[in-house]
This record gives sequence, C-alpha cells and structure tokens, in this order.
Amino acid sequence: MVLLLKIENVVTIICPIERRCKSIKKPLITIMFILSGVIAGVLITSAMYAITGFSLFGSTQKKTVSADDAANVDITVLAYTVLEYIKDEDYLALSRVVHPEFGVVLSPCATINLTTARHFSAEQIAALDTDTSIYVWGVYNGSGVPIELTPSEYLAEFVPAAAHVDAAIIGVNQIVRSGNALENMTDIFPNAKFVDFHIPGEEPVEEFDDWRSLRLCFEEHDGDLKLVAIVFSKWSV
Repeated sequence: MVLLLKIENVVTIICPIERRCKSIKKPLITIMFILSGVIAGVLITSAMYAITGFSLFGSTQKKTVSADDAANVDITVLAYTVLEYIKDEDYLALSRVVHPEFGVVLSPCATINLTTARHFSAEQIAALDTDTSIYVWGVYNGSGVPIELTPSEYLAEFVPAAAHVDAAIIGVNQIVRSGNALENMTDIFPNAKFVDFHIPGEEPVEEFDDWRSLRLCFEEHDGDLKLVAIVFSKWSV
C-alpha cells in the first residue's frame, strides 16, 4: 500500500490537468493492485513449497549412532555411494572402491571367517555381473547347510542394498545391534572404519526378532578409504 500511495502522489505532481490525472491514476492503480496480488500469490506459493519441502525432508531423517558426526561425514557418504553401486549393479564403479591389495571379504554373518567367506579382488568385483559360478560363501545360521550361490544370488540374499539404503538407523563406527553370533569385525580389521545400516525388526515373535544389519568396512590405502568387507548380520539362534 505504501508503494501505491507513492505512485499516486507522483502521478498527481506530474499531471498539470486534473481530468487527465484522474484518467491516468485509475488504470495505474488497477494495474498495481493486480501486480500486488500476483506477487503476493507467488510469495505465498513459494512459502508453502518451502514448508512442504522441509516437512518431507524432516520425515525422512534417519537416526545416526555415532561418536563424532562431524568426523564421520566422509565415510558415511562413501558408504551410501557403495550401496548405490551395489543396488544399481554397477560393479565396475564398485571395484574402484575395493581395496586394491587386500580385496573385499563378503561375510554372510557377523562372525567373519576368512577361511570360509568369499574373498574377491577388485578385478573380480568388476566382472561380477558376468560371473555365473556357484561358490560356497559359508554356512546358513542354525542349519549349518553350505551357502551355495552365484554372486548375483548371494548379493540378492545377503547384500540387499536397495532395502538398506533406506535403513532407519545408521551406526558410524558403532554396531547398532548384535545377535548371538560373535562380533569380530574390529578384530579382523583393527584399523578399519565402518558403517552399520540397520533395519529394526517389525514384529518380534517370542524370542525371534527380524532385525537386519548390513555393514560396510573400510581401511585407508594411500590416503583414501577402501572397501575391505561387506558383512550381513541378523537375528541368529
């Protein structure tokens, strides 16, 4: 309204003839009212989008368990990147993150057994999508039956990246939850950093709890963090 009054005053000053002034002021005032309405509408709409965006962002926030969030940003971003590579089956990109000397261990349970767990080099990871060989990856919890699967079958069952990208709880250098299996990742890789993507159980039944964790373990190599282990953990007997 202040802007409209100023424009009206200017029109009054520059118009020497009163009738002409009136004929000019009316359409100008009408135009300014229309423009004010449009501007107000844009501002309100923008505010609504901003509020909606904030609400959506807030609703997707994850609970992070970490001793020092600021110091762990890099490893968390890297871990999410690795999950996306696996989800998208981009094994060439994944191979570039794998430790070039040690390779990467894929463990189907929290207890890493370097004798029975499969160990792949970066070159083998790059060719994973064409590898149809059946490997023994370890044994199934409880039954002790050997896990005999192709790489694609193993990844689907024990590295469900698509589900864990949306994990509700993220543990940075901390294991969110343990079962009965021995946790020995920090013993096998004492200098490693890791991210635990944890999905809580939905409906515990008696002593059974359907929680799951997918852990990505990294060690430094030439100043960069490189993937050394992918560990799947869940409730165990």
